Amino acid sequence: MQYRLIALDMDGTLLNDDHEITPKTAAALQQIAAQGTEIVFCTGRTPLNSIPYMEQLGLHHEGHVIVHNGAATVHTGTHEIVHQFAMEPQALEPYMHYCRQHHIHFDINTAFDIYVDSPEQMQAAAQQMYAKFQSFGLTTQLLPHWSELEQPVLKMSVFGTPEQLDQTHSDWSLWTQAFNMQRSGEFFIDLMHVQASKGTALRALAEQLGIAPEQIMAIGNYYNDLSMLQYAGLGIAVDNSPIDVKAAADEVTASNNDDGVYQMLNKYCGVSV
Repeated sequence: MQYRLIALDMDGTLLNDDHEITPKTAAALQQIAAQGTEIVFCTGRTPLNSIPYMEQLGLHHEGHVIVHNGAATVHTGTHEIVHQFAMEPQALEPYMHYCRQHHIHFDINTAFDIYVDSPEQMQAAAQQMYAKFQSFGLTTQLLPHWSELEQPVLKMSVFGTPEQLDQTHSDWSLWTQAFNMQRSGEFFIDLMHVQASKGTALRALAEQLGIAPEQIMAIGNYYNDLSMLQYAGLGIAVDNSPIDVKAAADEVTASNNDDGVYQMLNKYCGVSV
């Protein structure tokens, strides 16, 4: 099988724990792209801190990234939004109230911007997280009234300790859901449009490009990757995935720190570095 599209989660999958693409994996991706295969990053990140990795590989001129866990797809060359799933922001108010009551940090995302309640009062862990974004030119802004936002709201992201988020997820699961609620990492819960997911976005992009599911390989590591692993003809989990993500995958490869992505590119795409 010649795979025409490789869909890759970033954090915990493509990137090692130092947030780097190893030289071996980078060279393999460049070889595959040179053969005409579409490389698509599918991530919870924003365009501004995912597209630079495509630029690093030299694959950004005609590429795509699926960002905000599937809430938007962006052309990496033009930064044009190919499609997005807009939320009804007023419906987020109960979730925001819960976070404020329980002292849990949250942010509100449009395609390219992040808004927070009060940058000065953020917990130290949240401040450290956003400090890492600044190297990509991504800064937080004060959340205005909904009517003052110029772009659609795509995601509410909640950040806290695993114990806080376990309880939050449990509590919110009892609510009548107007959104797709995803545990997108040990320290994150994301709320998005009910139809937004990596799998839905990947399907839309593949159909636009004329690529069938069986011509797609997808590699991920967490619950927010399940929809794309299930849509792709070959869905692969890295070894650092939770056990039920591994169980849902067609195959399990080595961890993100052991070139698991490279091993699958070598096995199924015939590249060798």
